[in-house]
Amino acid sequence: MLTSMQQVLEYGFKVINTVYFGNSLIMPVITIMSSPRTNGHFTTGKMWRAEQDHFHEINISAEHLDRPIENIMATLCHEMVHYYCLCNGIKDTSQNGRYHNKLFKEEAEKRGLLISKADSIGYSVTNPSDGFIKVLQENHIIKSLDINRENEMEPITGGVNGGSDQNGQGGATGVQNKPKSSTRKYQCPSCSNSFRATKDINVMCLDCMEQFIKIFK
Repeated sequence: MLTSMQQVLEYGFKVINTVYFGNSLIMPVITIMSSPRTNGHFTTGKMWRAEQDHFHEINISAEHLDRPIENIMATLCHEMVHYYCLCNGIKDTSQNGRYHNKLFKEEAEKRGLLISKADSIGYSVTNPSDGFIKVLQENHIIKSLDINRENEMEPITGGVNGGSDQNGQGGATGVQNKPKSSTRKYQCPSCSNSFRATKDINVMCLDCMEQFIKIFK
């Protein structure tokens, strides 16, 4: 089931990138990891390495996968806006990426998102517009998957409301055919923590200081 969600996220990124970003964003590593205090995050640093290439990360919280698919996709687009702003020199946040300013709101609303303000995190509260949902429907991203992470774990990252953690931020007709997933599963040999990624990477488990091992593609 988790593989299915990974496929949806990868395909959703390509659709949103095509429709709202003119295919300007290089595919990052998309992960599904524990992040109970936020719906997702984007890392401003290139945290992942695949051979000689380095990539940013967009994480979607494992604890909040029981939301409607349009809200999960809105979170993905929220993090893609942070990615776009970084690439284009737009300062969309302050307070170490926590507080979302009016520049973020402006860029996000250009991409079909409805943005409202919360006292502590600024213009970060994110919902899909009718137009955004229509794009998802036209590209067959309409199934709400019944999946949620229920086992309690120590959080890997922090942040609030699809915004940020200490490492990062918190149209066209679209893509016609859903591509095959290139997901890989990685597992710590000591504590069995695991995650999925879209590229071959080398990463350490900070709980055990052991390198994650790829289980299967």
